[in-house]
Amino acid sequence: DSKHYTEKYLDCIDNTWANLFLHHAVHAFYIGLISFWVARKLNDGQQWHERGKRSKLALKKWAESSQWTFQNKWYLLEAEESYCNNDFNAAKTYYENAIAAAKSHKFVHEEALACELAAYFYLELGEAEKTTELFLLAHEKYLEWGAFEKCNSLFKFVEGIFTPVSTFDKGGIGTK
Repeated sequence: DSKHYTEKYLDCIDNTWANLFLHHAVHAFYIGLISFWVARKLNDGQQWHERGKRSKLALKKWAESSQWTFQNKWYLLEAEESYCNNDFNAAKTYYENAIAAAKSHKFVHEEALACELAAYFYLELGEAEKTTELFLLAHEKYLEWGAFEKCNSLFKFVEGIFTPVSTFDKGGIGTK
């Protein structure tokens, strides 16, 4: 059995189309995230917004054929686009959906990323309690995933934005 599955795996790895498909999907996801972020930061970010939309549409097709693998990624791109469009209610819903889908599909690293991006969103809206909750969850998930340097980086960022009056005591966030 092990030999059979190993051979199947190696056949898939050798298949250039399978490698290109996976590479393209991951590339589209991260290009979409980057594009929507840049579009928000620039006064004239229309070309970046369009690039993000193209990536989102590619992910939507993949999500329709494999919800397990791509649904959370598509939700996260929808959240980021909604954020770009100042449609904050839609963004909130899509962030929640992205976090829930990543959690139910056991993509710990993507759950962490969705929590972190949602936290930045709520931070900009001035919703400190929700921001703190999501940064703590992102920290917890990055830690679970083993991304210790990311945890340190996130901790330093969060420590710099919150005052020491917070009563939270998870990993030192909000306390000094």
